[in-house]
Amino acid sequence: MSLNLALLLTESAKKYPAEPAVIFDAFRLNYAQLNGASNQFANALSRAGIKRQDKVAIMLPNIPQFPIAYYGALKLGAVVVPMNVLLKSDEIEYMLKNSEASALITFEGFAQEAFAAFQRVPDCKQLIIAQMPGSPHPLPAAENVYGFTDFMKDSSPKFDIVPTMPDDTAVILYTSGTTGKPKGAELTNFNMFYNAQFAGTLVPVNPGDVALVTLPLFHSFGQTSLMNVAIGRGAAITLLPRFDPVKVLEIIQRDKVTLFGGVPTMYFALLNTPNRADYDSSSLKYAVSGGAAIPVEILNAFKQVFGVEILEGYGLSETSPTVTFNLPGKSKAGSIGTPIWGVEVKLFDAEDKEVAPGEMGEIVVRGHCVMKGYYKNPLATEEAMRNEWFHTGDIAKADEDGYYFILDRVKDMIIRGGFNVYPREVEEVFYQHPAVREAAVLGVPDPKMGEEVKAFVALKTGATATVEEIAAFVKSKVAAYKYPREVVIIDDLPKGPTGKILKRDLKNL
Repeated sequence: MSLNLALLLTESAKKYPAEPAVIFDAFRLNYAQLNGASNQFANALSRAGIKRQDKVAIMLPNIPQFPIAYYGALKLGAVVVPMNVLLKSDEIEYMLKNSEASALITFEGFAQEAFAAFQRVPDCKQLIIAQMPGSPHPLPAAENVYGFTDFMKDSSPKFDIVPTMPDDTAVILYTSGTTGKPKGAELTNFNMFYNAQFAGTLVPVNPGDVALVTLPLFHSFGQTSLMNVAIGRGAAITLLPRFDPVKVLEIIQRDKVTLFGGVPTMYFALLNTPNRADYDSSSLKYAVSGGAAIPVEILNAFKQVFGVEILEGYGLSETSPTVTFNLPGKSKAGSIGTPIWGVEVKLFDAEDKEVAPGEMGEIVVRGHCVMKGYYKNPLATEEAMRNEWFHTGDIAKADEDGYYFILDRVKDMIIRGGFNVYPREVEEVFYQHPAVREAAVLGVPDPKMGEEVKAFVALKTGATATVEEIAAFVKSKVAAYKYPREVVIIDDLPKGPTGKILKRDLKNL
């Protein structure tokens, strides 16, 4: 049985060739055009030597080149490695090497960091840079560096999808962990295809609907729950590279958006936009939220102001991502809903025993959505997939109706504006500073971002450094959403009897 995630596009192109597929300001592609452009890109990749199961890294914002490259690579049977556009060169280099990427596709605005990493990874053979029309920025003068348009322009718009198996890896999504180094979650064609198919039934999406996609497409929420769902059901996606509440309201009015997906901070911003009443948002039918728990007061206020119920769900990169969801008309405020079709959820205690009804436990998952494993990391896979259940690290309890409520996280992960920040990864950067003896990174409540990143450091004996100097050092080494907005220097970090830093004590400082 052959199965390829790109069938989401090719099947819609057969059924709805003239329907709009991608909207980007005044630029529009219908399904026939998007399908043809992705075929051109598949042919261009093939001509460049990319073949089935080779890795193609995509570091693009929400612009039309993303779906063109994404589905083009999938049609070839290649594995897509989406990468955060805010990554610095060291982070890009690590992911290129770890994933064994053969090509990197990026945008001119991020080309400097991408090119620096590309030069240090000999096995990555092509760097393809997307540019805006009339861009004044020249491409780096180096071998195997191409402009996106030039790379594909002489290729045929016809391409036969390379047969792939359901268990073939389709996407590798990088997610960090407590060890500090990002891990690549291997998601198969089966994982991604069926998660998109079933997610598309949770909120009715059909031809004629328009999904506003400002959630980054390199993230599992925007990629599967919006782009793949919409493309698989013949709807349009209207792309916004960077969230701006006024621009969102303008696009909802301009494109008659019916579906909006966001993280809680986005809904907070929309509610607090002073001139929101100046825009016609009456086309909006559905709003979905994920990435972090959304306060009940925001749920209630959004429904009152916009007349639309926010439907909250839950998922992870390792689960393609959707695990649970609140169905329209059946939602419970404050909950993450119930498991989607084909997915089992239980709550386990510390010994992997199911807890009694009403008790707290770690969310564990199994079903069609769960990843194949972490790429080239069997130890991490074994730890996460104990007893055939994927262990999420999230603590929840369920009510008598089977709705789940997130209570806490086993891991120290910080969710800042919908982006996951893993303290250990940032702490390791602090330890690279010659004056730093110890460092601890933690999340603190923030009304705008949900959580903000804060760091405590202790200096080496005799060393001197200012807060500003240390903060600037870390800022230069990590993506913009990761660096601490507050750094505090103290004499010693509090520790327990085993020498472990007690972050709970730091939260009180």
